[in-house]
Amino acid sequence: MQRLFAIAWLTWKAAFRFRLFLVIAVLLLAAVVGLPILIKDDGTARGFTQILLTYTLSVITALLGLSTLWLACGTMARDIEECQIQIVATKPIARWQIWLGKWLGIMSLNAALLALSGAGVYGLLQWRAAKLPAAEQTVLREQVLVARGSAKEPSNEAAIEAETERILQARLKNSPVDKADVPEVRRQIRELVRADFQLVPPGYSREWRIDLGFAKNFLHDKPLQLRVKFNSAQKSPSGTFVALWQVGVPGKTPCQRLEPMSLAPDTFHEFQIPANLFDDRGVLTVDFVNPNDTSLLFPLADGMEVLYPEGGFTLNFARGLGIIFCWMALLAALGLMAASFLTFPVAAFFSLAVVVMVLSSGTLAEAVDAGTVVGGNGETGAMGHSPLDMVLIPLFKAFLTVINLVKVFSPVDALSSGRSISWTELGTAFGQIVLLLGGLIGGIGILLFNRRELATAQGNQ
Repeated sequence: MQRLFAIAWLTWKAAFRFRLFLVIAVLLLAAVVGLPILIKDDGTARGFTQILLTYTLSVITALLGLSTLWLACGTMARDIEECQIQIVATKPIARWQIWLGKWLGIMSLNAALLALSGAGVYGLLQWRAAKLPAAEQTVLREQVLVARGSAKEPSNEAAIEAETERILQARLKNSPVDKADVPEVRRQIRELVRADFQLVPPGYSREWRIDLGFAKNFLHDKPLQLRVKFNSAQKSPSGTFVALWQVGVPGKTPCQRLEPMSLAPDTFHEFQIPANLFDDRGVLTVDFVNPNDTSLLFPLADGMEVLYPEGGFTLNFARGLGIIFCWMALLAALGLMAASFLTFPVAAFFSLAVVVMVLSSGTLAEAVDAGTVVGGNGETGAMGHSPLDMVLIPLFKAFLTVINLVKVFSPVDALSSGRSISWTELGTAFGQIVLLLGGLIGGIGILLFNRRELATAQGNQ
């Protein structure tokens, strides 16, 4: 450990020599202090706090990510190119210790910077909240500055796939199609079946039965919140639609019919419901009636959700920063791995290219969902096909599987909406991001660094 700490200290000295630590610290504090002045909100304390959390944490993540990649690539590649690494490598220290020591140095820098900026955001939030009227403070403590668990209706994907396959086989039996067109036909049928699960036609109702699970044991006498979102193909003159809600089952559980609401489409709405409306098994029944002249669509993923209090904001905020720290650990490993066999400019370009590919995973997901990398026909709407699909689509699926190990965690969104980040989620993030992906990338980087001939790296000649 003494050798690792010695290399880590050299990494700290390099960061101060490059003035990286001071520059990033100033930028982070400027973002924390300056963004509240520049951003616009909806005029409510809740809206301002949510936007403040989203913007400040996003900027902190972006600045730390870029500085991590720059330092990881620079401290390794420049030491090799300027032959400084040869002096260290001649000491009784293994190359894996050099590599791991640099990683520890970068991560200790990130820990200090993340703690500094995180403390600034937390202090600013508490200071502003303390100056609000009591009613606004109550809203913040219940909906934003809190850790809320969530419950949703069980997934309908299995039923959708089963119904899709049944309809597909019936259609193929009556009207055979080319084998190459079967994936597109299946996709179209799946969308129609999915719409049946999501659409609420005019004058019809939709019921959700949401199991609160173990949480029911500590939710007695505590009000809950519903978080809903719907879409509409048509616009109303007022821009909103009337929503009629009933929570509970008459004759079986306490039941409450809520006042009619005027809600805008394509946005999330949160409203409180009375306590103790779930049954003995912890199942909460929510009914929606559509009195409008157009159909409304509630997405399966986030159309209906029950939120309930689960913990305090302070620990939840710390766990969110912990997940961001895990992301930085992965970026540090990526930058060091690239610099283990590439020059500084190329290593930086390679690392940024990987990050851009991760951020562009939505395009890959669309290609996988369509089953082809060829765009659709502009006149018929049918998807094209290519021999490359046999190679690229499985490759995209594997790439998305790896990306989802990281992207499945969303601490910024969770904190800004008052969602709970559990210790289990933080532990899973550490296992998947740091140990699994970071360990894999680190192992490759150490292997490449061990095999690299340092004596040939004469950047000054």
